[in-house]
Amino acid sequence: MNDRNQIRRWAREQRRALSPQQQQNAATATAKHALTLPEVAKAKTLALYLANDGELDPEPLLHSLLAQAKSVLLPVLHPFHQGQLLFLRYRPGQDMSANRFGIPEPVLDVQQVVPTHAVDVVFTPLVAFDDAGHRLGMGGGFYDRTLERYQGPIIGLAHDCQQHPALPAESWDKPLGIIVTPKAIKRFRC
Repeated sequence: MNDRNQIRRWAREQRRALSPQQQQNAATATAKHALTLPEVAKAKTLALYLANDGELDPEPLLHSLLAQAKSVLLPVLHPFHQGQLLFLRYRPGQDMSANRFGIPEPVLDVQQVVPTHAVDVVFTPLVAFDDAGHRLGMGGGFYDRTLERYQGPIIGLAHDCQQHPALPAESWDKPLGIIVTPKAIKRFRC
């Protein structure tokens, strides 16, 4: 299985096959691992995402970070730059709306936008990952374009079942330094 779309289908089937209880247990275990990372401990502003299509749910991590008085950001589709994201401060109970992909995101408020260079850590969803830290996303390139010049840690969150032996990498693919799963913290040389 070397075709990127074939791998995407396989990995999405794997994560969708997890029961709600398995999903919840995975989210809790992954949050516990992520909170032990020194990069997370020293960070003040962290970007997360809201789970969709069986992605590992970062909600337990989000609540733990808020309890530590850290600033949590969520992605919003950029209204003017096609294929890019903005990161907005998240506040529990704020207005949310579904974007064109049906994914909830904060209602755009320019006063809540945080420039990417001011984000200490970015947690990213992924469809599949490999033994070298390569990340395969949904194929839209939103995170790739948005984080192209980002210098901080980018941490992937995934179910263990999403690991593939070797993903076909493209020239624009930037390996992740860290991927956190329910069973482990995986560090890679980038």
